[in-house]
Amino acid sequence: MRKSYLDNIRWITVILVVIYHVFYIYNGLGIPGVVGRITDAEVQYWDIFQYIVYPWFMGILFIVSGICARHSLEKHTEGEFIRRRTTRYLVPATIGLFVFGFLQGYVNMAIGGAFDTMGDVPKPVIALIMVASGIGVLWYLQLLWLYSILLVLVHKIEKGRLLPLGQKTGIVALVLMAVPVWAAAQVLNTPIIAVYRIGLYMLLFFLGYYVFSHDEVIEVLKKWFLPLLAAAIVLGIAFCVVCFGQNYADRPVNRTPLFTGYGWFACLAILGGMAKYCDFETDFTRRMSDHSFGLYVFHYLGISAFALYVGKSRIFPAPVTYLLTLLCGFAAGYLLYAAISRIPFLRWAVLGIGKEKS
Repeated sequence: MRKSYLDNIRWITVILVVIYHVFYIYNGLGIPGVVGRITDAEVQYWDIFQYIVYPWFMGILFIVSGICARHSLEKHTEGEFIRRRTTRYLVPATIGLFVFGFLQGYVNMAIGGAFDTMGDVPKPVIALIMVASGIGVLWYLQLLWLYSILLVLVHKIEKGRLLPLGQKTGIVALVLMAVPVWAAAQVLNTPIIAVYRIGLYMLLFFLGYYVFSHDEVIEVLKKWFLPLLAAAIVLGIAFCVVCFGQNYADRPVNRTPLFTGYGWFACLAILGGMAKYCDFETDFTRRMSDHSFGLYVFHYLGISAFALYVGKSRIFPAPVTYLLTLLCGFAAGYLLYAAISRIPFLRWAVLGIGKEKS
């Protein structure tokens, strides 16, 4: 039986990702690789939105992906599971970069001023750098593919013996898991590209598979939803107050107990609250869910291109620029998905849609 609350978590979180990237590309925090502030305000207090969502929104997506991986692995053989995941995740994040993703790479490099310093670099090398720079939001798909392969290996070794243990997880164990989550945040972090938090997201993915895929555990979260929500709100306020003005996306902030604690309790509260109140499907939610993957893949191209060619010049007042940038993100996400998903080769290379639509 399909769990509608998981679909709802996914598309709502993707909406938040789109909004986050609008604030991110005009942030006044000094984070590199973006257009930066387009106002004369000494402090952009609206940047607080980034602090509110960043510690948990990718974490909840990895947990949900782990839950869905269990249902997928139960319906398919391990070989089928790997083939489907390779098509869905690895193909867009590798072949898709050469077919389409290089456009995002060009925009990213233009924003960062990379072309101004590459006069003597051979054009083939520049092209390869552009392709690599186009990874953008596709890092999520790369890690999902890696974790899926590791999951099959672990599944072969443990032969299903760990699943019953996850089924018995109670509220005390869930709260105490904040400690291993913090520990995982300290390891396997890439030194330059901060989003590749391999240790943290791998733990969350496997917890999704072995713990949160059990209805019994979700019932525990539903029962304790209000206390978990209260804990998440308190930790979130503390995190925003203590860390506002610092680079929340990199060390040392993203490895502190406050960062991981807030992110963990927010994920627990979201799972419990959405399962309790949003486990339903309507025509609207179904449509949003069906298009959430395309929105995720393409939205940043619309946001970054508009920021580069229009927002950076400050033609419009800042509030109008923010709004137009957001609209460009949604327009790029939905229109490009509608077009590319209908072209046979491109739908496979860019979106990982094979003969059987995922």
